[in-house]
Amino acid sequence: MIDADRTPDRGRLASVVADVRLWFAPERLRAEGETPDYRFSLANERTFLAWLRTAMALVGGGFAIDQFLPDTDRTLRLAAALTLLAGGAVCAIRALNHWIRCERAMRRGEDLPASRFPVVLGLAVGVIALVMVALVAVRWGG
Repeated sequence: MIDADRTPDRGRLASVVADVRLWFAPERLRAEGETPDYRFSLANERTFLAWLRTAMALVGGGFAIDQFLPDTDRTLRLAAALTLLAGGAVCAIRALNHWIRCERAMRRGEDLPASRFPVVLGLAVGVIALVMVALVAVRWGG
């Protein structure tokens, strides 16, 4: 019989919950390991803020599509707007999670965590841009 407390899913969930708790209790993060060089912490914070700017740009793009393309098919406009809005929300949450993980790794003297998110976000933005180019070309030509 498998012990439910030792399944990988339960361990992963506990890790995620612990990470989310750190979002709201930075003093717990400061208690881990040693204080890293402030330059690295500030660089981590600048990266976090850059991700938040990206998230805000996606949210702004979602609202812009909804407000400034009234002649576009409602379903298409709504799908594009919601995609960008959801992408902005995911980007903001991922930025927070990555900032905490990097800060924790620096305090512990570990390697910084790898992330596929920049590649996924870059590909998604590229695909959305190509779709928008196609829509504008069709509208312009038609």
